[in-house]
Amino acid sequence: FQKGKLMLYPLDIKSSVKNSILFWMSKFIRYKINTLSNRNLKDAKKLAEILRELHKGVDSIEKLRFLAKSARNIGIGGINTYFKPLDKFYEWISYIELDSLEQIDEEVVIDFLSSETGGLSDATKKNYRMAILAFFNYISKQNEQNGKSFQFRIELKNWGGLRGKSGQKLPEYLDEGELKRFVEAIDTYPFSHKIAARNRLIIKIILYTGIRVSEAINLKTKDFIDDGEVYMLKIVGKGNKHRVVMIKKSHILSDLHEWQSIRNCNNNLLFCNSKGNALTQAYISRSVEQILISIGIRKEKNGAHLLRHSFATLLYQESKDLVLVQEALGHASLDTSRIYTHFDKERLKQATQIMDDL
Repeated sequence: FQKGKLMLYPLDIKSSVKNSILFWMSKFIRYKINTLSNRNLKDAKKLAEILRELHKGVDSIEKLRFLAKSARNIGIGGINTYFKPLDKFYEWISYIELDSLEQIDEEVVIDFLSSETGGLSDATKKNYRMAILAFFNYISKQNEQNGKSFQFRIELKNWGGLRGKSGQKLPEYLDEGELKRFVEAIDTYPFSHKIAARNRLIIKIILYTGIRVSEAINLKTKDFIDDGEVYMLKIVGKGNKHRVVMIKKSHILSDLHEWQSIRNCNNNLLFCNSKGNALTQAYISRSVEQILISIGIRKEKNGAHLLRHSFATLLYQESKDLVLVQEALGHASLDTSRIYTHFDKERLKQATQIMDDL
């Protein structure tokens, strides 16, 4: 039924809790797609089809996964931040014997988070918390039965999985020796001839500028500006925040010319696959991992994000300028950049001398 312009639904709209969760997930994902940035949207017609399918409702989690993946692939990149935790919650709740969504309280949600986020980074745990809170807040506003809506009142303020900075892991990075070997290996790794220049170019840009993989794959030709001995790259980061980074021409000029001679991308993308569409983060991470394995370097996390951490670590070690690290990486807070001070060996050595004069 409809109240004003807001369509409201009974809380337990399906015959089982599992099916009701699936119903609300499809509504919520449609809502999130409409609220996330569409700056990088590649196919407006496809998006309209996805939204139409979600509006009709889905009959399986596989269908919802397909629609969420399709939305991500056409440029709604942030949708996975919300969908992945809810996908896990859907699978988890299937094994819990509940008669109504009203039985889902804070303790149930904390049980889920505790069992499903063990070993994950604090940043990923925060994403889970954010997605769960947003989901149940949405249902609280969209349900109504006999003139009343059920309020979940889930806050997660005391969830033990997130308390301050405790348990935060230091990021993996390549030291100077490993970086030298990696840089040499980029040019010698046997990529297929048609994609070799493209792969070398995007990996070097990530490594030499520290930009995020998501920022690199969404670069447009207009964002790549010749400025004498350097190229300026206009980056749109998280939260639609703009910044500029630079890279020396000498690092990439040959690969850039070779790639431009065969490049045929849609929507003025700088990088694309054989169909003209944007590359995926997973593809870039696999390419980086292949190079690392070929030279015998194995880290706990071998993906392309390792290059960003390596750039930031070296930048701080050379400059001792935390504000520069913040600006180069596009961090919203200086506290986020502060993690790289842990790799300042000379500064840490001062702590070894503090007891010498006693």
